[in-house]
Amino acid sequence: MSTTTDTEHAVDVLNQLLETARDGEKGFNEAAESTDNPDLRATLQGFAAQRAAFVTELTQLIRSVGGDPHESGHVAGALHRGWMNVKEAFSKREDKAILEECERGEDYAKKSFTEALDEPLPENVRTVVQRMASEVKMAHDRVRGLRDRARAAS
Repeated sequence: MSTTTDTEHAVDVLNQLLETARDGEKGFNEAAESTDNPDLRATLQGFAAQRAAFVTELTQLIRSVGGDPHESGHVAGALHRGWMNVKEAFSKREDKAILEECERGEDYAKKSFTEALDEPLPENVRTVVQRMASEVKMAHDRVRGLRDRARAAS
């Protein structure tokens, strides 16, 4: 594979992760706004901030390898990237439903970052994606734990 093709492929992979991070930021922000629980709101806002930082870092990384970051996704794409029933779940304002949708979104994010690591990426890109994948897994596990507690309480 040529260097140009390698670069183009890395940019494509990074742009997919950029969209996933944007979706997560939006989803976590909507989830935070939908709960009346201040502790859960703070946790979800923290995850939204994490994803916002991912967006910034991925945007810079795409530019550093010579690519153009996608400006934003579209609603249909977001629906397929894990945040399926957010409006319905969030309108209920039930923490269990909110956390179930957050976990569904995180399932997609975890899969996206894991699959990206199966791709041939430059080492500097792989290092960033690996770190983000680890952070996504930790967030996923935290959301799942909160969801399990919410289920047990209901």
